[in-house]
Amino acid sequence: MSEANAILENARSRAGTQGLPYAGVVTPTEAWTLFQALPSVHIVDVRTNAEWQWVGVVPNTDLIEWKSYPGMANNPNFLTQLKTLVDPEAVVMFLCRSGARSHDAAVLAAQHGYTAAMNILEGFEGDKDSDGHRGSKNGWKVAELPWTQG
Repeated sequence: MSEANAILENARSRAGTQGLPYAGVVTPTEAWTLFQALPSVHIVDVRTNAEWQWVGVVPNTDLIEWKSYPGMANNPNFLTQLKTLVDPEAVVMFLCRSGARSHDAAVLAAQHGYTAAMNILEGFEGDKDSDGHRGSKNGWKVAELPWTQG
């Protein structure tokens, strides 16, 4: 079994164990491995435009706001934008700051026919540490995966 297939199997198993309504959950490192290994995989970053500009982005990902800063109103065009960029049969992994908005995006995608929708655990900045700060405990940046800052 290839590494990518093993990751997909583990991701599906985690989702099943947790009773999630979408295909799987992956760690940031697993997401990066899949992104490199599978030709039709997508990472959709659902953070705000402000976060992309000020905090950073993963290169070559699709950027679709789930909520818009500063009011954090839901993006009424999210599903339309997703359908424009990502085939419902493709593996699509959602990324946000900590894994919460990306969970919601994966739920919505699965409800609308995305059979391989997944959430990237820990998000871009990860969980808060004991001082209440993100970016030092876990997540994409802490895993030292590729990213750039605007």
